[in-house]
Amino acid sequence: MASPIPDPPPGSHPAPGALGQAAPTPERATRIEAHGIDHIPDSERHGRPRDLFAVWAAANVNYLSLVIGGALVLMGLSLWQSVAVIVVGNLFWLLTGLLATSGPAAGAPSEVITRAMYGVIGNRVMNAIGGWLVSVCYFALNLAAAAAAAFALVERVDITTNTGIKAAVIVTIAALTLAISVYGHAMIMKLYLPMTLVLAAAFAVVGICVVRHTDFAYRPAPPLPGVGLWAALLAGTTLIASGPLSYTTSADFSRYLPRTSSRKAIIGWTALGAFLPSVAVCSLGAFAATAVDMGDPQAALQKLLPGWFYPVFLLTLILGTISVNALTAYSAGLALQAVGIRIRRSVSVLFDGAVAVALTLYGLLVSNLLDTVSNSLQLVVVLIGPVMAIYATDILLRGFRYDGRALADETPDSPFWYLGGVSPAGALALAAGVSAAALCVNTLYTGPVASALGGIDLSLPVGMVVSAALYAALMRALTPVE
Repeated sequence: MASPIPDPPPGSHPAPGALGQAAPTPERATRIEAHGIDHIPDSERHGRPRDLFAVWAAANVNYLSLVIGGALVLMGLSLWQSVAVIVVGNLFWLLTGLLATSGPAAGAPSEVITRAMYGVIGNRVMNAIGGWLVSVCYFALNLAAAAAAAFALVERVDITTNTGIKAAVIVTIAALTLAISVYGHAMIMKLYLPMTLVLAAAFAVVGICVVRHTDFAYRPAPPLPGVGLWAALLAGTTLIASGPLSYTTSADFSRYLPRTSSRKAIIGWTALGAFLPSVAVCSLGAFAATAVDMGDPQAALQKLLPGWFYPVFLLTLILGTISVNALTAYSAGLALQAVGIRIRRSVSVLFDGAVAVALTLYGLLVSNLLDTVSNSLQLVVVLIGPVMAIYATDILLRGFRYDGRALADETPDSPFWYLGGVSPAGALALAAGVSAAALCVNTLYTGPVASALGGIDLSLPVGMVVSAALYAALMRALTPVE
């Protein structure tokens, strides 16, 4: 039988600045972050929940959001149906905010906190597949998108984008991204507010130009029939929701906050920071799709933007990609450590970046590897939906309480060793949730449930509900909650 869920001993973690404890020591952005997946002591906690707003805002004012918004109209939805899907799908950022509360509670990143759900050994497997591999693939895909914008920018100054130039561009963008990730948490917190302001200003100009051409009465001709409409609405919601659901690592960026930080504020500032720009930029993509063919978004948007602004727009796309990829690379570095590889966080970030650059170079210059990776990631929602649901359920079951020092223990004496290093509750719930979701998929293949429902894809809600319900039942049966 698994060990009981441990709670921090009463009084064992005094508030920062309490009697006998040093005042919080602020990080310095100009120094490489010393901490990796180790526990952050209370004496080094600092900041306010509202600081999280800019982190999540900068990561969501980006090109990908425009593309996704346009894709909804291309799927056959009307403009206002697309906007409704955008709003509903982005409500999943509340779950990202909920997961962020575990950071200050444990003083640890998500990659360590999930030992409570899967066990010490089981969590290593989870981080290898659901953490490191997926993050590196996303990094490569985002880098490829930024590279395409950079290639267009280079060509505007009459430089031929041959193989050497393309390689140099990709490496340069990756180097700028990794510089932020290597310096770490303090650099992210310092840079992301000005980055948010720059990105917001640039996209405000894009918004003005797009709105001028928008057909606000747009409806597809012919409109989708009943079952087809529901299939498109659910597919669109899943597409939008895959963004917030992919950030099961939100505790990585909140773990330096004082333990006494308001949970409501952490949830609110995280969710709001991501929700507002994502809804706005995705909606702009949908608006643009009523006027131009968003099958080639970069070329289509050029028709709507003034000539003088287009180079600025391309630079904005690159900056937006750097902001989201810096977070991705940072978490990928922590995931590599959590797999069990004894390596400094800064070195692990550089290694992850090198792998992502190699994937991008190979994919863009040699083969269609990135297409293969992109298609594979369409099925990631089958995994990340249940993972997010299990994490959120665990937080609620434990009453937002985690013992960071106990989570750092990787020995068989750890309270999170469970059975042979694996938590039966987490492993079984994840397997059941992924299996149930896989039966309902209608993306690269059509599962039997989706086929029976005329193509309606219920993989997201089914996977999340099954995994959350089973995890809660098994935890209560095998691991009594006090």
